[in-house]
Formats: sequence, C-alpha cells, structure tokens
Amino acid sequence: MIRPMIDREQVLHVAKLARLKLTDDEVERMTAELSGILEHVERISELDLDGVEPTSHVIALENVFRPDEPRPSWDRDEVLESAPDPASGAFRVPSPQA
Repeated sequence: MIRPMIDREQVLHVAKLARLKLTDDEVERMTAELSGILEHVERISELDLDGVEPTSHVIALENVFRPDEPRPSWDRDEVLESAPDPASGAFRVPSPQA
C-alpha cells in the first residue's frame, strides 16, 4: 500500500475549496491516488536530469495546419438572409444573462 503523503484532512480541505462533496470512500480513494501522484513526482525529482532539455512532448511535433492564406468565403448577404435578426451586416446575438 502507498504510504499516505496526503492525509484525509488535506483531501477534505481541497474538496471544500473545489466545492466538491465526496463520500468517505471517495476521500479514501483520493487520499491514496493523490499520495501516489506525489510519490511519482518525488521519484522523478530524484533522477539526474542535468543536460536534459525541458520538453512538452516526448516526440518532436510539426505544425500540421495549412498555411493561413485568404481564400473565398460565403457571401455575407446570402448568409445573413437566414439570420432571424441581423444588424449592421452581422449576426445579432442575445447579451449574456448576468
């Protein structure tokens, strides 16, 4: 069993901050899971990583997007014909409720 690095009270405190209601079983499971995560982080911090460049991915990524070049689009007036309440050449949308 994983030695708890996080105790029940800490899990309950974080749950309260996140406004989560956890059952007793969930608190026990989260205590074990979060302790396991911290144990892995602790193991990683023990590694000799001198000279290892920080990365965000384990393999190199390439931009797979097409070039951002202007191209023909739909006709504005034609698209706005189906809008229920267009305004000044644009779609009118309701303002967000407060």
